Amino acid sequence: MYGTSEFRKGLKIEMEGKPYEIIDFLHVKPGKGGAFVRTKLRNMLNGRVVDRTFRSGEKVDTPDLRERQMQYLYKEVDNYCLMDNETYEQIYLPEDQIGESTLFMVENETVNVVFFNEKPIGIELPIFVELSVTHTEPGVKGDTASKVTKPATLETGAVMPVPIFINVGDRIKVDTRTGTYVERVK
Repeated sequence: MYGTSEFRKGLKIEMEGKPYEIIDFLHVKPGKGGAFVRTKLRNMLNGRVVDRTFRSGEKVDTPDLRERQMQYLYKEVDNYCLMDNETYEQIYLPEDQIGESTLFMVENETVNVVFFNEKPIGIELPIFVELSVTHTEPGVKGDTASKVTKPATLETGAVMPVPIFINVGDRIKVDTRTGTYVERVK
């Protein structure tokens, strides 16, 4: 069990039999009355975000979450096929259950699949992934102003702003938490 003093961004808790992830929280100590914690929680089963207030010192359950390394094999219509690296068992996860992670998944990449009560509910990607640029406009010669960006399409179909010196065929490092360009890979 977790107390409200242990709340932090990314902490996974269980309420009413469902797993939630804390997106944001704020400890409030009003001049009158008891302290409380205001939280923004994301339901890990359906992705909905809810606001919830907890009294200071209140306890919440720890969810039965497990992660297993699996290899992303291929996409079939709206389902993604993943294979367990140890047992070679294959599972299918619907696209809506995976969410925005699909923008950064490359075939044959190893990902962590999150299980709640032995049922797969989502995917945890590595913090950084390396992807190839498949389409972008050429940079304008002489345009050297700082922070100038242009849109680029990556091998997964994701479109993101990149610096003007990035060209088609370059490999870039992307932060999967924010979906932003980090650096060009040599």
